[in-house]
Amino acid sequence: MDAPRTTAPASAPIAYDDFAKVDIRAGTIVAAVPLEGARKPAFVLDIDFGADIGIKRSSAQITAHYEAAELVGRCIAAVVNFPPKRIAGEKSEVLVLGFPDSAGAVVLVAPTHAVPNGVRLF
Repeated sequence: MDAPRTTAPASAPIAYDDFAKVDIRAGTIVAAVPLEGARKPAFVLDIDFGADIGIKRSSAQITAHYEAAELVGRCIAAVVNFPPKRIAGEKSEVLVLGFPDSAGAVVLVAPTHAVPNGVRLF
C-alpha cells in the first residue's frame, strides 16, 4: 500500500491564464462498475457532462470510500481536456478529482448544491 500523502507547501504562483487551460467541469455519474484487471481496485465510471460534452468514461481508484451503486447519480468534478489514456485496457477520457484522506484514500471533489452537468469551474 502506498504511504498516505501529506500536505506540502503551495506550488509556485502561476498566471490565471495557466489555470484557465485546465477545463474542470461538473458531471453526474450515470454508471459505475469495477475495473477488471486493474492492479489497484478501481471503478469504471460513465459521467454525463451535458449536451455539449456528452458522456465520458473514467477510471477512478475510489473504492475505499464508495460502492459502485452509491456513485450513480452523484455529481463530481473532473478535468475534461486531458488526452485519453488506457488504464487496465480501459479508455479513460477524463480525470475525476479528489483529495486524499489521512490514510491516502480518495475523497471525491463535488459541489455542495445542485449544478447543471457540464458547467465549468472558475
